[in-house]
Amino acid sequence: MSPTSRSRASGGASSPAVARKSETASRNGTSGYQAIAVMERHLATGPFFVGDSYSIADIALYAYTHVAHEGGFELNAYPGIGAWLKRVEAEPGYVPLAWRP
Repeated sequence: MSPTSRSRASGGASSPAVARKSETASRNGTSGYQAIAVMERHLATGPFFVGDSYSIADIALYAYTHVAHEGGFELNAYPGIGAWLKRVEAEPGYVPLAWRP
């Protein structure tokens, strides 16, 4: 019997593994927003993550932050992050992810 058949046969009850995955996703969502809040607070102190200049720290954090919406994270309530994303995108040599030669 397949896992789907077993689940249906048991009245659709979730397995312990599914429950653990759901709990982990919930915790990760909470930690994700905590990280976003830390970024927002830090950006209130300056235009970039290390001093007043664009650095490798901005490149590293931009990589996931600019696609946070794809992971279900809404950044509309974080204006500092939105402004920072625009500053990074305005840097000379910026290449959007969707760019094709």
